[in-house]
Amino acid sequence: MEFDEYVAARGQQLVRLGLVLSADHHRAEDLAQTALMNAYRHWRRVRAMDDPHAYVRRILVNAYLATTRRSSSHETPSELDDVGHPEPDPSLALVEHDAMWQMLATLPTRERTVVILRYYEDLDYAAIATLLGIKDSTARASVSKALASLRAAHDPAEGHNR
Repeated sequence: MEFDEYVAARGQQLVRLGLVLSADHHRAEDLAQTALMNAYRHWRRVRAMDDPHAYVRRILVNAYLATTRRSSSHETPSELDDVGHPEPDPSLALVEHDAMWQMLATLPTRERTVVILRYYEDLDYAAIATLLGIKDSTARASVSKALASLRAAHDPAEGHNR
């Protein structure tokens, strides 16, 4: 597969993963672009892999995790005034799930990442562990802890019953 074919087939999927991880459309595009730039530099080697998309997805996840660790990445964009050429808001499709996305955003970076990889990307625990460079049991424990936090945030009374 040539690089442009890969981008046409998987580019939007990478942007969606970036959006779910970062909850910011512009940052999601930056993450996808970073992953694709890094993959392009080594494309001959990447396309020879068993699963090139897994490698590019790992680049994107690592880029996201790296930006959350940097102190300079704590920028908060200000609201833009209406500039006369409104773009469709990509988050409108997520309105039904807004409460869940807000709760996901409250999770620590690692927990949010493992939940998204498990339930949004539908990866098994072994794949998550490989992608993040952690043990299988750590991936399971992180998902379990994150889900418990989400349950407690959704129903505070349930968190006290445990």
